[in-house]
Amino acid sequence: MAEIGKYNTLEVIKERDFGVYLDAGDLGEILLPKRYCPEDLEVGHKIRVFIHLDTDDYLIATTDTPLSIVGEFAMLKVSEVNNIGAFMDWGLPKDVLLPFSEQKNRPVEVDKRYLVHLYLDKHTNRIVASTKVDRFLDKTPPNYTAGEEVQLVVANRTDLGQKVIVNHAHWGMIFKSDVLKTIYPGQKFKGYIKEVRADGKINISMQKPGYSKVIDTTDKIIEMMEEQDGFITVNDKSSPETIFQLFGISKKAFKKAVGALLKQGKITTEPGGLRLKD
Repeated sequence: MAEIGKYNTLEVIKERDFGVYLDAGDLGEILLPKRYCPEDLEVGHKIRVFIHLDTDDYLIATTDTPLSIVGEFAMLKVSEVNNIGAFMDWGLPKDVLLPFSEQKNRPVEVDKRYLVHLYLDKHTNRIVASTKVDRFLDKTPPNYTAGEEVQLVVANRTDLGQKVIVNHAHWGMIFKSDVLKTIYPGQKFKGYIKEVRADGKINISMQKPGYSKVIDTTDKIIEMMEEQDGFITVNDKSSPETIFQLFGISKKAFKKAVGALLKQGKITTEPGGLRLKD
């Protein structure tokens, strides 16, 4: 069944001069305006669209990509505040509403960004934002395994490190020692479960744990050297930032990978970098 506030793959059932109508099941026929229609789109074809309400509160489809969807968290900027609440820019022509009742602690301010959860108001079918994020997080104990890849949304910095939302469901923490590059509130990226503690708190790593990480990195190093005539201007003297930018790992992990390649006799070290052996 098609869902409001999410991506749906729907079939074209009617063509009109101003667009096409899509079969959205229980939601009825939904217009995809002409400006979003590929030239070869015809009746019977299927297309992936995002469903929301237009400025007149009619259901409408778009191929534009919003900054977030229903059920997820994102950092959005306030574009307007009026007597209804605040309106936030989420990448579509019609801003999403952040009601006063869903604003935590204090009123929000124009041009500032806030971490919000998007949900569907069942009474109005409107997509609504809330800064009361704890209310939407899973209260059941997390069921993750060490090394599991997860999706992260950065929430805020604390004295311990960076607080993140894991898989749009749980709080997690990237401790300072595990922060390998500058990250900012609202940033989304993949991370890895480092540990799920006995108290249910989740520690996150920004890089893949274990020896498989070393193997992956050795392959990347060899591939990069082959692309650059057998020599790269990076070695164990390079900065952690440079290493992370190139390989997405810590300097410690990089040195382990270089050590493995040296032991295998595949590379040699030179003052300015690493060279691939013939």
